[in-house]
Amino acid sequence: MMARIDHLVTSGTFSLDGGTWDVDNNVWIVGDDHEAVVIDAAHDADAIRAALGDRTLRAIVCTHAHNDHIDAAPALAAATGAPILLHPEDLPLWKQTHPDRLPDGELADGERIAVAGTELTVLHTPGHAPGAVCLYAPGLGTVFTGDTLFAGGPGATGRSFSHFPTIIDSIRDRLLTLPAGTAVRTGHGDGTTIGAEAPQLAEWIARGH
Repeated sequence: MMARIDHLVTSGTFSLDGGTWDVDNNVWIVGDDHEAVVIDAAHDADAIRAALGDRTLRAIVCTHAHNDHIDAAPALAAATGAPILLHPEDLPLWKQTHPDRLPDGELADGERIAVAGTELTVLHTPGHAPGAVCLYAPGLGTVFTGDTLFAGGPGATGRSFSHFPTIIDSIRDRLLTLPAGTAVRTGHGDGTTIGAEAPQLAEWIARGH
């Protein structure tokens, strides 16, 4: 059976640097009828469990450690036994939300996560957060970009732990090199494609960020 992508939107809050904002998050489930991985366990562990059904959850993969992307991860892990995977450079952010519960494993650039006959390749894309990653699934023609790339441009870099020139470098070196038709599945809002975003991003790169 071919792997498929299921999409769930959950709602909650994002908090950083003393501010709190209401947000809707995209939760992505990649797998088949038997097993799956969850990308970004946001806000509602029960809703994510319901979307999983009776499938075995192989891993909870965090694109980064802002609280709105990881707040439901420990509860989902406790309910399913799945490990939480995070790039180690985002541990300081993780500890702001879960000081008493560390992730179970580290994500490394170039690592491949296998599920349901497909592979997700970890691309370290710092900028929005130091340990931000994207997950490229060539077999599905998709890249899961978390908050690194949205329809309309890069993720926000105006708060702690973020850096605009770094996110532009990450997008140029790691994402714009993917095929133009690659579907971009984002952490919030609507999707896009690499080709649709390339012209505007090229202008920013040409201006030296």
